[in-house]
Amino acid sequence: MTMGERIKKAREAKGYSQTELAHLLGYKSRSSINKIETQGRDIPRSSIVEFSKVLGVTPSYLMGWDEEDKKDNEPIDSNATILPQDNVHIVPIYESVSAGFGAYADDCVVGYMPLYIVNEEEAKNTMCIVVSGDSMYPKIENGDKIQVLRQDWAEDGQVVVALIDGENGVVKKIKYSDDKITLVSFNPEYQPREFVGAERDRIRILGIVKTVIKSL
Repeated sequence: MTMGERIKKAREAKGYSQTELAHLLGYKSRSSINKIETQGRDIPRSSIVEFSKVLGVTPSYLMGWDEEDKKDNEPIDSNATILPQDNVHIVPIYESVSAGFGAYADDCVVGYMPLYIVNEEEAKNTMCIVVSGDSMYPKIENGDKIQVLRQDWAEDGQVVVALIDGENGVVKKIKYSDDKITLVSFNPEYQPREFVGAERDRIRILGIVKTVIKSL
């Protein structure tokens, strides 16, 4: 049985259509799943864990490994890293800061992404947001996804998602000094924004950026 056939079998056992599985894994359409199942399209090693988590099977099953038949002295592929399935969580992807931190309506979700997160409480408060604009270039580019941990505080120097005046959602590096908060862009073409004294109340921290996820 090929990996594609194993994926199809596991998908049908879960009662998912190809469209539903594509949505859960962040693929744009069912055609990608269909190609994997019927044409044997290769899956990157990093994606095998993602498939296994959603389908409720082990990576070993999808890869067709028979652990009982393996010899004790058989060399192990050093490039294959199998992560504990319990720590892989499917998190929503929002199209913008305002959508992500609003009412969390289902129609604001543009996809889902499996992420390896050890802390269960952190996993519950994690989301991904698609970044728009170039103010954080080159570290965060237009169209990149950022992994965000929702919390209302941040330490000096962290990259945060924040609201200015309750409306303008931004991704910036935050700096504290005396009676001032400064929001800094990585792109030198954008000047830092300073909020002194009572103006600091205009800033509301929504979360901190944990990881930048780039597409090839």
